[in-house]
Amino acid sequence: MTGKVKLLPPILPGKIIALGRNFAKHAKEQNAPVPVEPIIFEKAASSIIGHDSPVVYPSFMVKEFKNEARVDHEVELAVIIGKKASKVKAKDAMKYVFGYTIINDVSARNIQEIDFKKTQPWFRSKCIDTFCPIGPLVVTKDEIKNPHNLNVELRVNGKIRQSDSTKNFIFKIPEMIEYITKYLTLLPGDVISTGTPDGISPVFPGDVMEAEIEKIGVLRNKVVKEKY
Repeated sequence: MTGKVKLLPPILPGKIIALGRNFAKHAKEQNAPVPVEPIIFEKAASSIIGHDSPVVYPSFMVKEFKNEARVDHEVELAVIIGKKASKVKAKDAMKYVFGYTIINDVSARNIQEIDFKKTQPWFRSKCIDTFCPIGPLVVTKDEIKNPHNLNVELRVNGKIRQSDSTKNFIFKIPEMIEYITKYLTLLPGDVISTGTPDGISPVFPGDVMEAEIEKIGVLRNKVVKEKY
């Protein structure tokens, strides 16, 4: 028997809490101030896809924004929670981490900019179906001794678009967990997406995105045109 093996998402979290502008250079490229506390938002679990599954470029984006339509890639380290976490202190936070994987926080930039100007949440721009590739696998915490020293890279059609290190996080993982669990409880399997470095740029149908993080692997997804 022959054929390709399809990798499904390595985890299906109850919720995905993501950080915005957690790299200073990324804040600068968005003409935004460096945050003094974590900026958090949620991505819908229904937007999750796995390695080598297609990211669907929404037809409504082309219809509404025509040549100005913009869908961006955002490579991010994903932290997987291992046990129930509520009101956790930073000094204890790593005890609640199970492991790590990669997220590509695909974003409908036009929609995000509209909502930002209206001071509305980023939710709809981040939660479009297929806009959360995750994988290709989970690496347990014991295999990555220092998650704050990992090279992070994203390539489009083989060309590097984003390249940085988690050592440049503004807020480290313990700070993220303390801040988030001050307001809500994280459950086993929930994911924290830790923010993207600078270099975000648009992708189009036919493009192949490769999100790579040291010691985890490469998450690859092709952008395809939505079928009418």
